[in-house]
Amino acid sequence: MINNSYLLGLFGGSANSSLPMTTAASLSRAKAQPTPPWSTTVKAPEQSALLRAALGGRSIINEDNAQLDVQGASQDYRKLFALYQGLDTLNALTNRAGTKGVSALELTQLDRRFAAGMTELSRWMGAADFDAIRMVQGVSSTTTKSTAAVARDSAISITGPIHEGSPEALSPAFEGDVAFRISAKKSNNTTTDVDIDLSEMGTTPRTLNNVLKHINDKLEEAGLQTRIGRELVKPEPKTVTVGGKPVTLPSGPDQFALAIRGTSTEKITFTPAEAADAVYVVQNSGTAGGLQMLKFQSDTGGSASAPTGGGVGETQWVDGRLSQTALPEGIETVRASATAPDGSVWLVADLKAGAGNQPIKGQKDVALIKLDSAGRVVTTQALGAASTASGYAIAIDGNGRVAVAGSVTGALEAGKAGDVANVADSFVTVFDAEGHEVWTQRRGARAADEATSVSFGPDGTVYVAGRAQSAMTGAVGVGGWDGYVQAFKETRLHEVAPIVAKPVGVAQFGTAGTDRVDATAIDGNNLYTAGVEDGRIVLRRFDLDAEGRPVLSATRDLGNASGEIAGLSVSNGKVIVSGTTRNDALDVGTVTTAHHGGKDAFVAVLGTDLAASADDRLTYIGGSGDDTAADVKVHDGKVWVTGVADRPEDAKATDPTRAYLSRIDPMTGAVEWTRSWDGDGNQANALTLTVASGGASVLDRLGLPQGEIDQSQSKTLTNATSLRVGDRFYISPADGGRSVAVTIEARDTLQTLARKIEQASNMKLKVTVASESAKSEPGDLAGALHAGFQRLSIVARDGVTGAVLSAGETGRDALTGLGLSAGYIGQTKGEKITQTFGLGLPSSLNLSNPDAVKAAGEKLQAAMKAVRDAYRALAPQSSTPQITGQAPAYLQAQLANYQAALARLTG
Repeated sequence: MINNSYLLGLFGGSANSSLPMTTAASLSRAKAQPTPPWSTTVKAPEQSALLRAALGGRSIINEDNAQLDVQGASQDYRKLFALYQGLDTLNALTNRAGTKGVSALELTQLDRRFAAGMTELSRWMGAADFDAIRMVQGVSSTTTKSTAAVARDSAISITGPIHEGSPEALSPAFEGDVAFRISAKKSNNTTTDVDIDLSEMGTTPRTLNNVLKHINDKLEEAGLQTRIGRELVKPEPKTVTVGGKPVTLPSGPDQFALAIRGTSTEKITFTPAEAADAVYVVQNSGTAGGLQMLKFQSDTGGSASAPTGGGVGETQWVDGRLSQTALPEGIETVRASATAPDGSVWLVADLKAGAGNQPIKGQKDVALIKLDSAGRVVTTQALGAASTASGYAIAIDGNGRVAVAGSVTGALEAGKAGDVANVADSFVTVFDAEGHEVWTQRRGARAADEATSVSFGPDGTVYVAGRAQSAMTGAVGVGGWDGYVQAFKETRLHEVAPIVAKPVGVAQFGTAGTDRVDATAIDGNNLYTAGVEDGRIVLRRFDLDAEGRPVLSATRDLGNASGEIAGLSVSNGKVIVSGTTRNDALDVGTVTTAHHGGKDAFVAVLGTDLAASADDRLTYIGGSGDDTAADVKVHDGKVWVTGVADRPEDAKATDPTRAYLSRIDPMTGAVEWTRSWDGDGNQANALTLTVASGGASVLDRLGLPQGEIDQSQSKTLTNATSLRVGDRFYISPADGGRSVAVTIEARDTLQTLARKIEQASNMKLKVTVASESAKSEPGDLAGALHAGFQRLSIVARDGVTGAVLSAGETGRDALTGLGLSAGYIGQTKGEKITQTFGLGLPSSLNLSNPDAVKAAGEKLQAAMKAVRDAYRALAPQSSTPQITGQAPAYLQAQLANYQAALARLTG
């Protein structure tokens, strides 16, 4: 197509000056928008220069450096260009972090500078005042809902699957002697007991339906409203790898669980007719790293006899195992476990991601997880660390209080980040028997330290032990990594004040080399520690004075460690220390069982004064290869040990591992009971164990827990989520103005928080507590309670203009704990609506590991695109008039002549 102006020029003519000509207009039109920094006509800054500037500590956002080449252009452009350059700098840090071969030290430096840059970006976004558009760091949406949720109360409790196939078929779960008691405590404090004995069914087949009818008839006769029904659990298809290719297997027959359908006026308790001791083992099974809780019964006979086969859906069954329960996703590892007086099991777990209903605030957090005797998760209490935390130890006292110890980096208490923000500190947290936090103490040296053991002492004093790379407060460092013991005594400022803990004494000890405390035990006013000091196994005894301060009184060196310590206990007037070693001649008097070769587990029995004696005993446990002792517990004078059995010394990480559980008489060295088993994919790695007196019974076959069914959960946000007191976020008017803080308090629930948010938004936001049903998944809190959850739902009250949510300060941001996105809530487009653009940059972005680097890079690219979109939205609308309708006759004649001339020229 040839422009008519060109044709007129060929024939010496000229275009009518009153008619617009596209080319001429394009050349003469004034430039409408400044050239953006991403234009191809602008020389992009070198990534290396951006990297040097960022690592040099220069600000990543500088409006003075944003050049505008259009006079009188809106200052919105300057802000957008400065923001884009800041994002480009963060992107340069991310690209460097993702480069192959970057050292751990450099990655730490990049991560630290990235965090500072994100903090600067957040501050700048909070203060930036755009005129024609709205920019927010988070997202832009008409509504938002918290991913954090609080469980609703329910009188319905679901077990794991106990029957497979038709409910009219005979069920192996009901074979043999099945007798137990159901007790219902009513609201008037009276209790009704109902004894269930399936032998009373006579010749009636023990099908699922028949057994449930028998039980419910008994409950009805007793005048109770509680009933036990069945719950269909549809199995899902499984995918396995065969010959390197995925193969989907059929889903299999229907499975059924029991459903205890109680009422709010009846608290139900299950009690077996006979019981035996139970041992719980947490293991990592399979190449995918799935964590499981295994329950074993070592004693047999009577109604408490163990089953002769695995339960429904279980794998790798071994004689003596009562159940196998998958732990919730998101758990990275479990390092310690303990049994409470009520028979419940508590785990200390590291969370790499929060459960779907309980997001964590940082990169990794510590969770205290309570399971009932059937292995169902009852509560999960996240510590609420803002950056990273690891849990190493747990202790439970006679009143059911739980102490958890470990290390934390970054903020924990009310935004306090420790003496050095990026160095790990020791922490200890004490919870009540229900899992509610009572107090937390964070103690640290200038260099790194961590708490690896915790114990309850006389009068409730809590003793924490671990290792420190410099002097702990109140102590003197020896050199290198030292061992330490710290005492905390509880107190109240006045009768109604909360309990607080104050440090009352600390002892630091060791050599100039690398030392640590791995285990502690308390016997009266004596505290014992066991650890590896400069490569040797060393036990220490401390006398506890009237104030609870530890004073060193004795030391025992057992020789070269060539391994590690797994446990320490005082039982029957003896100190029992255990672990693993390659040393076949530890300095302990009488050897009951000789070293087997490779690395063996060991159990040493010493006098309480730690002096060498002919009464000392040493037992080696294992095979000719390498054996580990992952965890050791002493129960009724017997030693229980679990770990990985007899691997070749040259085994690779991917080679098969076989787990074991053994009970040893520490005085004779006799192995009284032992089992070993494979895991899925030939990978079974035992992590922890704990023993429960009378915890095994026929109830295990039925998936029923011993004790009272928990029908309610705490509704306070500090217990139900990873939030801590003092966490906060901010709400600002949609079109700018003073922000208002919303701060989490100890008694806050979803309902009280909803009111706070509405008030902080000056009633521009409408906040409701929305309920939803929960899926029945055994091993999950939803499966245990089957009650559903409640979440916050936030919208603009008038459906148009809402408000802006902004994250709290680093270390005390409440939005991440709530699972709410920072950003604007309200209409984002429409007539007379300010167009809003969200960067979608969570404040939790970091460069700590490859996955985090990848996620940060993707988020930054999306944010830079949002800035480019905002630039296009600022473009002024064209004011050039458009010509429509039919052209005049003379012009049509001219055009006809031009077309004829063109035809002659082109032949």
